[in-house]
Amino acid sequence: HGYYIIGADANYESSLVLKRDIINSGFNNSSFDIVLCLDVLEHLSFDEQEKAVDEIKRILKPNGTLVLTLPNLAHFASRLSFLFFGKLLRTSEAERHLGDRPVGEYLKLLKSKNFLLRKRKGLFMTLPLITLATYYFPSKVLFWHKLANKIACPNWSFLNFMIFQNKK
Repeated sequence: HGYYIIGADANYESSLVLKRDIINSGFNNSSFDIVLCLDVLEHLSFDEQEKAVDEIKRILKPNGTLVLTLPNLAHFASRLSFLFFGKLLRTSEAERHLGDRPVGEYLKLLKSKNFLLRKRKGLFMTLPLITLATYYFPSKVLFWHKLANKIACPNWSFLNFMIFQNKK
């Protein structure tokens, strides 16, 4: 289709994927029309997240598109857990998700770097009864699980899918 796609990963390399660091990628300025950063930023410390966003901004063309998926530390079940037990439900172990934070903080970081949010969708809204039922009886509650994902409020969802425009 005429697309030239480059994969980059700090921990993997192949004929299709370059071994590169998101903080210092080595790509030229304004190299890409689209950058996909899927489930990456939460693995970086807060300082590294800011550096990674700066690097993405540098390699993305003006008005280019950034596609992100990010977990949300403040998903609905986590909020309930905090309310009743004083403990957030982390999206993974703290050692794996050094920069785990509420999705609103990621949005604030990206806005501060002059990225314009174009689209946002929540995935896996953690409504406790549906979540438990899906875990224990997946085939019996599939309809409710799918419905919850269709109406998922991003602020209450476990994962957020976002599309940004690079405003330089």
